[in-house]
This record gives sequence, structure tokens and C-alpha cells, in this order.
Amino acid sequence: MSDRRILRLTGADAKSFLQGLVTNNVDHLEDGLVYAALLTPQGKYLADFFLAADGDAVLLDVEASLADGLMKRLNMYRLRADVQVEMTDLQVKRGTGTAPEGALADPRHADLGWRLYGPEGGDDGSDWDAIRVAHCIPETGIELGPDSYILEAGFEALKGVDFRKGCYVGQEVTARMKHKTELRKGFRTVEVEGAAPAGTEITAGGKPVGTLYTQSGGKGIAYLRFDRAKGGMQAGGARVTWQE
Repeated sequence: MSDRRILRLTGADAKSFLQGLVTNNVDHLEDGLVYAALLTPQGKYLADFFLAADGDAVLLDVEASLADGLMKRLNMYRLRADVQVEMTDLQVKRGTGTAPEGALADPRHADLGWRLYGPEGGDDGSDWDAIRVAHCIPETGIELGPDSYILEAGFEALKGVDFRKGCYVGQEVTARMKHKTELRKGFRTVEVEGAAPAGTEITAGGKPVGTLYTQSGGKGIAYLRFDRAKGGMQAGGARVTWQE
């Protein structure tokens, strides 16, 4: 798990500070890991991460390539709040077998097992791509990017957004997408015959339909425009089908 970095937020306002910024309810930290995201004011994805209670502090587990930028943005929002943000040397272990003492369940889906924070990282060799594809769980830097909207990315099903917690950055756009519009695009698990590199455009009848990403066991995660994703589709040399 060397692709993760762990930040620690301390100070009397650490939890209330996060509560006003992130998509999920920080009050649920007492129950275990919280999966959440930080958005732009326009409701677009900046970073997704796990939050874990660490005494009075909060650990933030984020993909390594996003860590420095996220730390800078958190400090920008800090203003006069009593909160300090620091990078730690902690690492992440994860697995799907018997959870060791101190491990916390991954809140996105039971099949994703557990995560443990400490001096050593690594995993138990589980086929993470197969698990993600089976349950349509997008990953930072593969499916999730700067143009993503979290509802199109399935964050509601992944328990990554709370619609009753109150305001956070990007909340207005996210709430409007939830209550006032019908999603016309989003990630779905599709059937794949053949193979194509992640990021290959999907077409139907010569028209763009979406993009094919992670593939495993004859299935894949695809970002689709639902009104066009009909019948047989192509992604490079692969045939793609989706049952609505």
C-alpha cells in the first residue's frame, strides 16, 4: 500500500472543520472508517479518502499522488480554525480474510475487507480489481478524476455521501443532482469480450458512448452515457454489452 499517504488532523476544531468540508458525516467516526470526498465548489471531484478516529485526532488515508495537493487545500480552508494538518509515516495494510486486531472494515463494500493503520503496509494478495469490477467501485486515478461527479461515480451506494449532514463544499450541486435531475451518465459494470486498455473509448453505431476502464474476468467498469448504451458496443477490439 505504498500508493497511500496518511495525514493527521489535530486540534479542537479538527472534526468540525472536516464536517464543513467533506461529503460524508464525520460524526460517524465513532462507528469506524468513514469514506468521503472533497469537492470543488462546482461539485466536481478533487479527492476521495478514508477518515479514521485517532483519539481526539483524525487520520486521513488518501492516494499518494493527491496527498500534497489535498494538504495544501485543507490548509487553505483552515483560516482561524484550531486545526493542524501534518503528513505522517503511517502505512496501510489491507486484506479480505480474518481482520487483525485494530483493523477497521472498509465501509464501501463488505467484500473489500479491512484496513489497518500502523508502521507497516501491504496486503494479503486479494484480487482487488476483480472485487472492484464486480461491485462497480471506482478507483482514484483510474476511473475517478477531475471531471467526475460523485453521484455518477456511485458514491451513494458506496456510503461516501450523506444528504442529511448539512453544508459542505460542493453540496448544492450534489444535492441538486440527487433531488432535481435524473442521472444520464455514470459508472456501470459491463460484460467484456476481449480486452482493451483502460481508457479506451466505447462506441455504438460509430457514436461515442463512454469509456472502458478496469477489466477482470470478462467484466469491466465503464463510464456510460445511458441513452446511447444500447445493444452491442465496441471498445477497441473488445465487444461490450450492458443490461440496464
